[in-house]
Amino acid sequence: IMQSLILSSIATGTIITMTSFHWLLAWIGLELNTLAIVPIIAKHHHPRSTEATTKYFLTQAAASAMVLFASTLNAWTTGTWDITQLTNPPACNMLTIALAMKLGLAPLHFWLPEVLQGTPLKTSLIIATWQKLAPMTLLFMIFSSTNTTILLTMALMSTMIGGWGGLNQTQTRKIMAFSSIAHLGWMASILTLNPNIMLLSLVLYIIMTTPTFLMLMFTSSKTIKDLTTSWSISPPMTAMTLMLLMSLGGLPPLTGFMPKWLILQEMTNHSLTTTMTILALSSLLSLFFYLRLSYISTLTVFPTTTKTTHKWRFQPKLGTAPLMMTTLLSLLLLPLTPTFSP
Repeated sequence: IMQSLILSSIATGTIITMTSFHWLLAWIGLELNTLAIVPIIAKHHHPRSTEATTKYFLTQAAASAMVLFASTLNAWTTGTWDITQLTNPPACNMLTIALAMKLGLAPLHFWLPEVLQGTPLKTSLIIATWQKLAPMTLLFMIFSSTNTTILLTMALMSTMIGGWGGLNQTQTRKIMAFSSIAHLGWMASILTLNPNIMLLSLVLYIIMTTPTFLMLMFTSSKTIKDLTTSWSISPPMTAMTLMLLMSLGGLPPLTGFMPKWLILQEMTNHSLTTTMTILALSSLLSLFFYLRLSYISTLTVFPTTTKTTHKWRFQPKLGTAPLMMTTLLSLLLLPLTPTFSP
């Protein structure tokens, strides 16, 4: 009962923020969301989870305070609390930075890998997907008043750090955290140019990250080393994992190529050639560590130490319907691109 209550509070917090027009209501939603997820992270009585909870709470509380400060500053100078009427430049910049901190955009990304590493995979999934919705909605609502230079700088830093940070990792949750930072960078880069592509990018990021985490839960892989035995749990799944990781890396003809294609096309229209080139090159860094994961999980069969290879005969401990559903969506949505391109 407690778990369902807390999960519904997380959902309510996000929905309050998404439906609000008044800054205070948006802030209340963000606070409710943060306070509801804290017990979920702290549930496991372990120093790691306590540390993760503390880091998460401090960063989110600081970001929330900045949101409140920025909105109050705007209300003080303009006399309105309407979210769409954000006109005071210092308030706009402060708000962008506060929401970037909530999301984990570089250079305010340091908490994300640490927090994901200290939580179980299921909680990491919530933090990496659902918790991005509320701040992204606010950014979408204020996109016309945000500073393009700040966002593009953060975007480039995020994609570079997301790529470089993940190269040397052995923990799958940290790799997913850096992957998340890189994807958020792509979203931030397009926000002021075409916010609809940013929303599409967010939806596809969630659709692709969910099956990756579900796959890690299914094979209970905490480190890259654990992925070596995933073939004995379910051979078809390892094949799917290979394609899923390539989709996350953004290779055509998979779904993950769609946001990159649309974003680069939009940037060409705005003649942001240098930014575009750096973004495209930084996705190679991300692709490298996805290839590393796929090489270990799928492309090599490791010598098995057990006498039998029939580990997969047991009942799976996790329903595979959501996993297969989201995996198929992660692989086959590219033909829909023409309906989204301007």
